[in-house]
Amino acid sequence: MWWLAAVWGVFLACGVAGALMFTGGVVSSVSDLAPTRTFASGESVTVPIDPARKPGVYIASDTQVSYDCAITGGPGQAKLAKTTGSQKVTVGGAVWEQFLVINAPAKGDYQLTCTNQEQATVRYGVGRDAFSAVGGITGGLAALFLIPGAGLLLAIGGTITVLVRRSGARKRLAVGG
Repeated sequence: MWWLAAVWGVFLACGVAGALMFTGGVVSSVSDLAPTRTFASGESVTVPIDPARKPGVYIASDTQVSYDCAITGGPGQAKLAKTTGSQKVTVGGAVWEQFLVINAPAKGDYQLTCTNQEQATVRYGVGRDAFSAVGGITGGLAALFLIPGAGLLLAIGGTITVLVRRSGARKRLAVGG
């Protein structure tokens, strides 16, 4: 009887581990998107850019604005490209919308400047491209299903083993007695 409790306990532990890994993967992926360096319109900031982290430029504004951004410096000529669709991240009550991706040829420090014509409260920021979170979410989903699935297979296999052995033991007792 203890054997059954042990294998089903393993299944339960695998289920909890899968859920925790899923939650951790999704939360870290989404929180990594939010801008870590913010700046105002007209301000020029130096930002460390690593192309492997897939950087993106975000805007937080109460109204729609026309913007103009430029990137210079670094070890090579970086380019800004518009994103398709709308990717938004809410952090600390601020809604950040990604509107550009930074295509940098190499890791380095680049100067970024964004301006807008309208008189509005606007903040710009550099974070990760929203599509870069897909890897963390996919890994989290895999953990959510694969780890509990392995635990379930172990539990079912253990239960079948115990039932087959008990059945064999009963048959031997019936023949011997």
